[in-house]
Amino acid sequence: MQSALRYPLVTVVLLGLAACVLPGMEPPIPSGAEDYATYCAVCHGDGGKGAGPMASTLEARPADLTLLSDRNGGTFPTTRVMAKVWGYTGARANDGIMPNFGPLLAGNTVLYDGGDGIDTPTPIRLVQIAEYVKTLQK
Repeated sequence: MQSALRYPLVTVVLLGLAACVLPGMEPPIPSGAEDYATYCAVCHGDGGKGAGPMASTLEARPADLTLLSDRNGGTFPTTRVMAKVWGYTGARANDGIMPNFGPLLAGNTVLYDGGDGIDTPTPIRLVQIAEYVKTLQK
């Protein structure tokens, strides 16, 4: 009797697992902390102080991300941070050694107000990284 019940249960479990990996399903979106660890920590360090494992090999020391609010009159410069991460430098050519992460973070968007009162469609991963960096402030 037990083995007769076991097989339908195994079938249901396998079907449930298959539903998790069906073609066309999008993988979960990494958190801001996960993307920071993947893309930023190697230069800026886990704590954002600019002392990651690659920092000493770079021409210029990476920015201390913990001081962004302090250097901006106590307000976190969300829009500037997202522009820098995305790779937007305005009319200037690349103004530093930081890579352009825009193509890596493109995808699903959310409406986000970066501080100007306007909800703008913004890649969710870009928002999440900026929000994570905000947590690193002193």
